[in-house]
Amino acid sequence: MSAISVKLEVFEGPLDLLLHLIEKNEVDIYDIPIVLITDQYLDYIKQMDTRDMNIMSDFLLTAATLLDIKCRMLLPKEINEEGEEEDPRAELVEKLIEYKLYKYLSYELKDCQIDAVKTMFKKPTMPAEVEEYEQPIDYRALVGDMDLTRLNIIFKSMMKKQTDKIDPIRSRFGKIEKDEVNLEEKTAYIEEYIREHKEFSFRELLGEQNTKMELVVTFLVILELMKTGEIVIVQQELFDDIMITSRIAA
Repeated sequence: MSAISVKLEVFEGPLDLLLHLIEKNEVDIYDIPIVLITDQYLDYIKQMDTRDMNIMSDFLLTAATLLDIKCRMLLPKEINEEGEEEDPRAELVEKLIEYKLYKYLSYELKDCQIDAVKTMFKKPTMPAEVEEYEQPIDYRALVGDMDLTRLNIIFKSMMKKQTDKIDPIRSRFGKIEKDEVNLEEKTAYIEEYIREHKEFSFRELLGEQNTKMELVVTFLVILELMKTGEIVIVQQELFDDIMITSRIAA
């Protein structure tokens, strides 16, 4: 005897299959005959021919859920905290209703997409005189009950707000300007000064500087030259003038 080939309908998932079986058997989704639906569901799975384990695992998981519900239906019904009997099918029913809602919403969206393709729009054909028309400005309506006295009051109020924003302390500060001192040029200048004078007082060198920044840079250069051994610093007594002796070759 030759085998009879059966063509199975393709479903998007286990919930889609369950919804199909409920509609096919014309049963109430809130009162699913779990034995009948489970048997038909398992029959479908036996005829499935798929190598995609991701798809197959979803169908098998739902099959296990149906068998679990089927077993719980045979046991005495559980009572919840409110004293009501719990229906083992309740969670499955909730998922089916939610899936059915989204499924039919997708149909509505698809219909809207189809209708939108059929929609045609007419380009605007506005007459030139209408496009160029500008509504005249009614200055009386724009000014309203405003007069020079009220405008003066508003102006003084705005000026007072601007004055209040001024910081009374910081507003007296002068402009801070940055002294630009080239460190390389200053170092070359001091080295040349040392070569020419050989021995001199630190006070004399500082007297040649014009700004505070030049004094600071000069002090740093002297410290660096002392560190490298190019000059020797000597102070005989406390508060005496500091004498600088050159070791730089002429």
